[in-house]
Amino acid sequence: MVHIIRKAALPSPSEVPEPLRAAAVQAATIRLREPRPAGFPLLFSADLELLEPAVAFLHEHAVQRAHTADTLRTYAEILYDWFETLEQNRIVWSDADAADLVAYRNRMLSQASAHTRRPYAIRTINHRVRGVLRFYEWAVRGGWLHASPLIGRANDFAVARRARARRATHADDDDSNLFVLRQFASLPRPLTSAQVRELLAALVPPYDLMARWQLYTGLRVSELLRLTVAGVSKPAVPMHGAAEHTHQVIDVLRKGRKNGYVIASASLLEESAAYVSTHRRAWLARAARRRGLAGQPGLFISSRGTAVSKNRYQQVIHHAGLACGFKATTHLLRATFACMMLARLERLAKQGASINPLLIVKVLMGHEHIETTDRYLRAIAVDTCVLSEVLDSLTAGAPG
Repeated sequence: MVHIIRKAALPSPSEVPEPLRAAAVQAATIRLREPRPAGFPLLFSADLELLEPAVAFLHEHAVQRAHTADTLRTYAEILYDWFETLEQNRIVWSDADAADLVAYRNRMLSQASAHTRRPYAIRTINHRVRGVLRFYEWAVRGGWLHASPLIGRANDFAVARRARARRATHADDDDSNLFVLRQFASLPRPLTSAQVRELLAALVPPYDLMARWQLYTGLRVSELLRLTVAGVSKPAVPMHGAAEHTHQVIDVLRKGRKNGYVIASASLLEESAAYVSTHRRAWLARAARRRGLAGQPGLFISSRGTAVSKNRYQQVIHHAGLACGFKATTHLLRATFACMMLARLERLAKQGASINPLLIVKVLMGHEHIETTDRYLRAIAVDTCVLSEVLDSLTAGAPG
């Protein structure tokens, strides 16, 4: 069975037996060019042999490319499941071919997940298959393999395919092969203004303010949790062409550690300042008095004085939505911002404004591809009921 062992920190010389202290001292002086952080996943075979290509793949994406911890965990889970399957079938990873990957995919189609006990979603299956293909493309590109039947023309099965025009899309090239199952992408369904008001009323601090930040700026959860008190408390500078401090540009660290920004309204920043001076200050003081906890730089903390976790915030939004009688997720809050903003900008463009609505929303959402933003345009185009609701709310003012 394949093992995932998390990298631990080096022990101090005082924590090891006397014969090993000299080695511990020497190890502490070694400086690596790109060291793997503590907690980094290391994959081992059943014989505890390090799966070097898998670890090198994770190292490059986590350390050199600075992918997030969530992305690293996803890649590690995909590689763990793939190498575990290969080991159970006594297949050397470098010898895996199309038949092995198809069998791996079909196993997920016919068997339930060992973790959730539920059938695999088509999206999950395709995500894992693409992850395996990405790994083998990387292995050939990096010299770990001279060639692989899983990449290039070898996986296209041209003899079984009919010629058709290539679609203009940002999807990976492996979408055109027979490993990936046909999947129909669902369009985002934003919350109505009534649902937004009901949801915000059901939330308690700091989750109500976190939801407002997502609704008014479109931040991802990971980006939201990286906001700091100092970052949102900068002296107000009016936007170009604005006479008053109605909005302010806030710098954020986007997905993939890329720099970006969002535009926060003065009212949102005032609410944040009030939260910092009341709830946040009281929670930190109580945590320092009772448990000796130090202050937190992050903007959002729990009533215990610790940073709000992603899972906790998502659970709170989910349960609040259930209590209100509709489905609510953190991504729906972000989607609501995108559809509202896009609907308003489309309306202005039709009135003669010289703007590109899709491009503006793309920048504000931090999308890498314009096709991702286009999904929101299609959502408001086909859902006339939601579109009417959104336009009414925009005319009356921001929800909440």
